[in-house]
Amino acid sequence: MSKKIIIVDDSKTVLATAEMALEGLVNDGTIVLKTYVNPAELHDALIGGTEDYDLLISDINMPQLNGLDLAAELKQIANFKSKPILILTTESSAEMKTKGKEIGVTGWLVKPFSDEKLVKAIKMVLGI
Repeated sequence: MSKKIIIVDDSKTVLATAEMALEGLVNDGTIVLKTYVNPAELHDALIGGTEDYDLLISDINMPQLNGLDLAAELKQIANFKSKPILILTTESSAEMKTKGKEIGVTGWLVKPFSDEKLVKAIKMVLGI
């Protein structure tokens, strides 16, 4: 059964790059990929129960909603508490990584990312 991955980033370029990197996994049915450019829209869909995921990949610095705040809120909800969240961001400070770890973030990928690094991280987190 396909694993559902949601990527949220306010940069359409980053989303397009990630879509191209994951094209092989989408085409062979390993994953189903959905992207959001507006984190508030994703938040409302997740909280409202109209959206779900096996892996969430989120930017941190977005205008409508901070990715770490989104992760912190989701980790308090039973349905999402144990689901993995990867942070995909330009933020690489130890302070930010510590905050992410405290929230329960699974991993951290720094932009710019290579296709191989993104695919490897997803496969490792999802065990595929």
